[in-house]
Amino acid sequence: MVCWPAMCPVSPVWPRKPNLWAFWVLLLVLLLSWKSWAENYFQNCHWLVVLNKFDRVGALLSKDRFMDQEPMDTVTEVFQKLVDSPIDPREKYMGFPYYLKVNFSCMGKNDEELVRKGHLMGLRPVILISYKYPVNFYRWKIENLQIQMEAAPLRSTGFCIAEVMCALNWYVPMPTKNGSVVMSVDIRSNGLGPYIPPRRFYVNINGYMKRDVSGNPIFTIGYEVAAATGEKTFALKSDHFKRSKSRPLWYTQNHSPVLILGGIEDEKTILLSDTNFQDFSLVELSIDSCWVGSYYCPILNFSATIHDAISTESTLFIRQNQLVYYFTGSYSALFGSSYSSSSWVRVLASECIKKLCPVFVNGNGSEYILALTTGKNEGYIHIGTITDGRVSFKMMPDSWSICDKLPGSNCSINWATYIADEKNLLLLVETLSVKLVKIFYLLNFNLGTQQLDILYVIPQFIPEVQDLDFLVLHGTETYTRTAMIPKGLFFNTFNNMLYIWGNFILQSYNRIHFIYLADFPKDSIIKYMVNSYQGDMAFVTEREEIWYFLEGGYDVYRLVPSKGWDIYFSLQKLQHSSLFADQEFLVTLFYEDGQLYQLIYLVDSGYERLVKRVLPVAQLLLYDQNTPYSLVTTGNFWTPSFTNLCPFKVMRLRDLPKKQHLARQELYHAPPPLVSESLGFHNNKTLAVYQGLVYYLLWLHSKYDKPYADPVHDPTWRWWEHKSRYKDYYFYLSSNWLAAEGVYIDMSSYQKLYNISHDHGLPEMVFLDKGTSFSFTVFLTAHEDTFKLSASSGSSYQVEKKLAVAVVVADPECLDVTVKQDVLLNRKAVLYKITIKDKKVCYDQGISGHNLKKTSMMVKVLGSSGKCFQTTYLGTSTQGHLMVPLLIGCPPGKRLAFDVTYTILHSQQLNKHYFDCVVSNSEMPCFLFRDLFQPFFLVQDMVTGDSGRFLGSYLLKVVGGGPTMDTIRDYTEEEIYRYNSPLDKTNSLIWKTKAERTTQDKKFYIMSQQSPGIEWLCLENSPCHDITPRSIFAPEFFLKLLVSNRGVDTSSYCDYQLIFILHLHGLPLSAKRSLFIVLVSTSLFVGLVIFYILFCLLWPHIVKAWVSLRWKINNIMAAESFYTYATSSAALSLQSQTVSEPSFKAPSIAGSRVDNASEKEVVA
Repeated sequence: MVCWPAMCPVSPVWPRKPNLWAFWVLLLVLLLSWKSWAENYFQNCHWLVVLNKFDRVGALLSKDRFMDQEPMDTVTEVFQKLVDSPIDPREKYMGFPYYLKVNFSCMGKNDEELVRKGHLMGLRPVILISYKYPVNFYRWKIENLQIQMEAAPLRSTGFCIAEVMCALNWYVPMPTKNGSVVMSVDIRSNGLGPYIPPRRFYVNINGYMKRDVSGNPIFTIGYEVAAATGEKTFALKSDHFKRSKSRPLWYTQNHSPVLILGGIEDEKTILLSDTNFQDFSLVELSIDSCWVGSYYCPILNFSATIHDAISTESTLFIRQNQLVYYFTGSYSALFGSSYSSSSWVRVLASECIKKLCPVFVNGNGSEYILALTTGKNEGYIHIGTITDGRVSFKMMPDSWSICDKLPGSNCSINWATYIADEKNLLLLVETLSVKLVKIFYLLNFNLGTQQLDILYVIPQFIPEVQDLDFLVLHGTETYTRTAMIPKGLFFNTFNNMLYIWGNFILQSYNRIHFIYLADFPKDSIIKYMVNSYQGDMAFVTEREEIWYFLEGGYDVYRLVPSKGWDIYFSLQKLQHSSLFADQEFLVTLFYEDGQLYQLIYLVDSGYERLVKRVLPVAQLLLYDQNTPYSLVTTGNFWTPSFTNLCPFKVMRLRDLPKKQHLARQELYHAPPPLVSESLGFHNNKTLAVYQGLVYYLLWLHSKYDKPYADPVHDPTWRWWEHKSRYKDYYFYLSSNWLAAEGVYIDMSSYQKLYNISHDHGLPEMVFLDKGTSFSFTVFLTAHEDTFKLSASSGSSYQVEKKLAVAVVVADPECLDVTVKQDVLLNRKAVLYKITIKDKKVCYDQGISGHNLKKTSMMVKVLGSSGKCFQTTYLGTSTQGHLMVPLLIGCPPGKRLAFDVTYTILHSQQLNKHYFDCVVSNSEMPCFLFRDLFQPFFLVQDMVTGDSGRFLGSYLLKVVGGGPTMDTIRDYTEEEIYRYNSPLDKTNSLIWKTKAERTTQDKKFYIMSQQSPGIEWLCLENSPCHDITPRSIFAPEFFLKLLVSNRGVDTSSYCDYQLIFILHLHGLPLSAKRSLFIVLVSTSLFVGLVIFYILFCLLWPHIVKAWVSLRWKINNIMAAESFYTYATSSAALSLQSQTVSEPSFKAPSIAGSRVDNASEKEVVA
């Protein structure tokens, strides 16, 4: 039994020294045998990833589509229970719609048992999600954002015999980000447990789906076709692919979330995938398929086949017969829902479209597509522009046809490609000469100047090469009788290489002079080609052959069929690989992250399937090599001696720069919260907490992009600003099992990483600012014969000749290359230190990430093309060739921020005081109007974490303002001039300064850190003049300021445009309003004084009159009360007498005198 050091029992007695050597030998043997076993065993393991909705976490065999894009309010209830935790209860924590369910599988082993074993050994999948920046940089900020998470283990909710035997999976939140619809997921292990090779998945948003009435996902572009289920329309039949030839996969490079593939014979169906064909759907499109031929657009035959299919970031394009349709997906992460399509939209309805040509690389914030016409508008091109889902077509040229400028007849544009950065169209045009000979032209048409140039006339026949690898065409060559048949063009924007392909391959560095590649046979015709944009190309012929070409060289290799392919195919069949079959049909060929992939349909007996598999170029070339050998005498025996075709033995890259900084990658680290469960398993509540924490981390990242700089240059600083002091208390609660919901949030683990050291190799893309450079070293180890030959005269020349390195840059006028060689004779090696530096001449100034110039750098060891390989347990890779795309300009992640903290401190020193507003706002402090205002700014690097003072020059303009935040408006160009220019004569200036520097036209001041400061004026015709106070406090005004260094500071390619709001208080009143207030105040005061005097004089008389009036009123009231009382008493007595006398005295008619007298007395 072998135990690891962490699992062995501790022994107080160490073995004696004489026995140590045996122990170490045994341990070495065991480790070597384990390593050999691990290399043979664990390389058959691979990661598995599926998407799960929030409410389906833990369910077995659940899989969802990525269609919901908005955060959901699903974690609020859980966060409300997290008392005594480092969260802010005032903030709103949200969740994401999906989780990633992570698992792994090993060939021939029980997956559930392996996963449980890996968990107990400490295995945790580490997930790195990378967000592709959007196309439209005018709408979204360009950034290369990554977030690193660790998957949390969770037992499935299905039936299991025992709790510890339940199926186990790892889960991690799948966060979304505004502006990104393409996301790559890199999975690797944390170094514990079994070894599983890293793997990358693409999990993209599918904007072409919706939910039906019952909540099930359905396609908006058509009806899904699935295999052998009664609920679906069709079954996945082999006829769909047997009768159809392979077709190209066209999409915008690195920006298309959904890939589509047409070409299925007599079916209006397409293959659609949002995972780069890791899985796919067969969809029947909802189009009318109705077209009638006309005189100008004759129809030869009608077919339901989708001939051309192109996908962009937000829109799909298809061509059926001569009709063109597009469909804009529902991508709320990119634009509003009003731009989305509800059905296929037919465009260019009056045109006869014979072909759609893709534009693989976007430019100027848009994507493009080209439609070639025939019939009445032959010689014109329709250029489609896609911006935020809005599609518009424009016919070019404006007023004349391209065919009008060329001699001959039967003019036809066969292919077109568009260089967006140059606004140039490259056209392949065919004409018929007077002698009835086909002539092919390469034309250049500039959209801006409307100028047409003939770049090259393609030779009529294939040139005679006479055993050469390549031939430079000067026009004086001898030619064969085989005609050249041009089929298409391809232009690589990064290395400026132009290719014309057909039954030949021509390449050009300058679009004028061409080189013929002789290795490609003239009897094969290329059908389409693909490019990795990393130096690799592949061609597919009409006979379904696959050819490979390494850019920068001249050798073309046939991969399929070939001897190397036969060997590789046989080995895979011996291993019973499910990715190979006796009968195969190629569907398409494409590159993904530098690797060549086949989408292929396999037919076995009773089992047919469509699979995506790697085409191992290096391994096929290695198997295809014919290694020469000779017999040499060794003692009494003859032994074979093989000749090394590769000029070097080992090639390594050393002294590499920081990959994160060169690639401008912003990386966040967000592990799951710790749980108090004994086996470390999470539950739905703790995963919900993980969701909320990841959401809040990304929300802090987006909120940090603000004009006012924080005191600490870190987006996560505000999260723990008031909680870090209680860190030990939270740890105490968790250590004693007292944490709420059994969750402990480690504040120090949620952070932004600025210096990643474990990354190796050069990045996939390098960004260069003005005058910046990077360097690395190429280490080459020579074979024995190199230095044996060098013992003779001219030894240094022999070493350089066999180990020569060439560095090629696509734009030598933009980049400077320095190569220093160092020969290490004692190590039989040569070092080449390569430095690439920007020359400061190829870019003006621009916003961060906008309109970057595309170029590239290529390093090549001479004689290594197709001959040098490195084989490891991860596979075989080529060596001796390296291409890195470069982007010159203002790199992403740089910004200018208003340093309000230092500005306030400096204002206190400059003005000897600082007065904030009565109602202060920490996010926007106030500045007093009468104080000098001297702003300071910071240049902050979001990638490296650097934050330093901006020392350059800049222009400051007031571009908007208003009395309140809600009433701020933007000023017109005329108003901006009047409010800011020292030349203004309209008495409208808002500010002035004593700085003497101005622009060349004297219109605006040029400010810097050394400027004396700003004095606020707010003259009579300015908007901040005579502001009416809204309370008893002095008037306030909000100024919208624009700061830009464009044209006045040449230290960087960056146009640091900063717009921020400045809150001014204590504004003075105008003279008229002040006089009016004084007069009104004086009048009120005098009136009050007069009223007081009159009041004091008249008060005694008023009191006396009031007393007299009260006395009279009281007397009247007393007399009235007495009279009323007397009358009531007499009436009561008289009534008593009248009631008692009738029994003794008869009634009288007239009454006596005494009675009348008594009555009168009573009345009186």
